[in-house]
Amino acid sequence: MSMRTRAAGLTLAALTTVGLVAAGPATAAPAPSTGAPTHGSGWGHHPGKDHPGKGDKAERAVLMEYARDTWASFEAMAHPDTGLPSDNIDGDLSADSRSGYTSPTNIGAYLWSTVVARDLRLISRHEAKDRLAQTLASVAGLERHEDSGMFYNWYDEATGEKLTEFPGSGERIYPFLSSVDNGWLATALVLVGNAEPRLARQAAEIRDTMDFGFYHDPQVRQLRGGFWDEQPADQAAVVDNYRDRGPDVWYTGHHYGTLNTEPRIASYLGIAWGQIPPEHYFSMFRTFPDTCDWSWPEQKPVGEWTEYLGVDVFEGAYRYRDMQLVPTWGGSMFEALMVDLFVPEAQWGPKSWGVNHPLTVRAHIEHGLDEAGYGYWGFSPASNPEGGYREYGVDAIGMEPNGYSSDTERTVTDPGWDDPECERPASEPVEYGDGVVTPHASFLALPYAKDEALENLANIRADFDAYGPGGFYDAVAVRSGTVAQRYLSLDQGMIMAALGNELSRDNVRRYTTRGDLKREIRPLLAIEEFNAGG
Repeated sequence: MSMRTRAAGLTLAALTTVGLVAAGPATAAPAPSTGAPTHGSGWGHHPGKDHPGKGDKAERAVLMEYARDTWASFEAMAHPDTGLPSDNIDGDLSADSRSGYTSPTNIGAYLWSTVVARDLRLISRHEAKDRLAQTLASVAGLERHEDSGMFYNWYDEATGEKLTEFPGSGERIYPFLSSVDNGWLATALVLVGNAEPRLARQAAEIRDTMDFGFYHDPQVRQLRGGFWDEQPADQAAVVDNYRDRGPDVWYTGHHYGTLNTEPRIASYLGIAWGQIPPEHYFSMFRTFPDTCDWSWPEQKPVGEWTEYLGVDVFEGAYRYRDMQLVPTWGGSMFEALMVDLFVPEAQWGPKSWGVNHPLTVRAHIEHGLDEAGYGYWGFSPASNPEGGYREYGVDAIGMEPNGYSSDTERTVTDPGWDDPECERPASEPVEYGDGVVTPHASFLALPYAKDEALENLANIRADFDAYGPGGFYDAVAVRSGTVAQRYLSLDQGMIMAALGNELSRDNVRRYTTRGDLKREIRPLLAIEEFNAGG
């Protein structure tokens, strides 16, 4: 994913010792638009009301409409000279509103969305091949880090040049190579190679140069967030420079230590290709241990220690309402479920992800409809309707101590820590404010709550000015009716992948997992049992 913190910068916040790297441009987001609810107070339809199009044929027609319109946003974002998509575009899809920059994740999202568009017959096989071939040729020509084969985070979508300053602001870029962003591009290369045999060699030639072992820290058996190939200005972000993998690089001062976040796609690829040892998977935290040394996260976990592949694992979980589940870092939907679009985790890990993924969706539904009373649900990093970009989530099911809140007021809750030696009192919010939902979260939920997801999407579309020529706009603040009327490649790509699975019998997953991933990752996921239920 193109990780964003400001208008369209890097997505997961805060440089931490366990979590998620942040960096990004200072470009201004498009001005938000508002749309008042069309009925009542704007707090949603009555629970249980049938969504429009109930029934197999009618549902498929609605989903196809969503796919057709979402694909139109990619047609607008893809630059005709390079086949590289912009990071984002205004809601009217005007070519002059392309962002002027792209990332490995953006490119990956366009590649897999092109395959989905072909499979759903939105475009012909000939057009799909031409689009894919053009983009692969551009990717092959992008400057990359020679020793690792990895791609930089930001390129000019019109020329393919590596960016050294952000368009508009002129802010200097210290060239960074993200493990997770490269993971999403590599995923798309695998998918394209399997989905379009005529381009398999072209995709493989790029993919085969990518070494995810370059990010692996053997001392803690976790992945670094990424590295710079020249010394960055912020030395606090750098843990060290390493000389054992070629010329000096400057690694981030954190690891991706939390399992239930989307960087695990890079872990799966590295393990499948023999670049990272399989023990790495069990070296990531389900939760941190239940001791005072780890009393700073959101709540005290419940769990016990066990062992897999010789690695001691604390099978921890968080409690939320009447559920017990493995949390994400921030409590957002995409952290938990974006990887599942490509790797059938619930099927391969029936006692782990097969239990946890449905609980994550249920937690989002209950938070939006019951706890916070928004009338809508689905919280995930997206455009801020007030301008820029922001993380959103269900705070109580995230480990991040400051919380990804579900509203613009940043209302969070702290379940506390009940150990008398390191007690922290609980705090509950008096009320939630202007909740922000993003449609891509509902699409991620389709495998686990199809009727609820379709009803939620229908309500969002009916109640707000939330749908445009490229499908659903990126985010809606449901109390004020403020809509972020723009499209992001990352979020549109998640929607297309979800629809590709729903409408073409899991094609996105089948294309991605054919071969190494299925052989190496399926048995790994099958052996674990999460401490989850509800």
